[in-house]
Amino acid sequence: MKLKEKDIKVGYLYLTTASQYRAVLALKGDFLIYAPSVEKSAPLNLSAIKMPFENQPVKKCRIETFAKKDYQEFDFRGGMAIKHPLSDAELAQAIAQCNAKLAIDAL
Repeated sequence: MKLKEKDIKVGYLYLTTASQYRAVLALKGDFLIYAPSVEKSAPLNLSAIKMPFENQPVKKCRIETFAKKDYQEFDFRGGMAIKHPLSDAELAQAIAQCNAKLAIDAL
């Protein structure tokens, strides 16, 4: 399933069909910064959630490029959807895990 560009939001978590979680960390103009997990990531454990971006490099790309990837619905906090909002703490954890502060500031 492809995303519509207007559906991509900061602070949301997505899952590709290759089982790669992606958290959108910043948007500016036609570009975004996101944190990718490794492909074939295990489903998130909802009882003690830890974002799956430890030591992963952040990625910068055009919003349209991000949207063209194949995504799938996934269960997060007991609900099935193609995107899920992250709490402020989860977003901060994702930013810290992939050391994205400088990349976000430079966007």
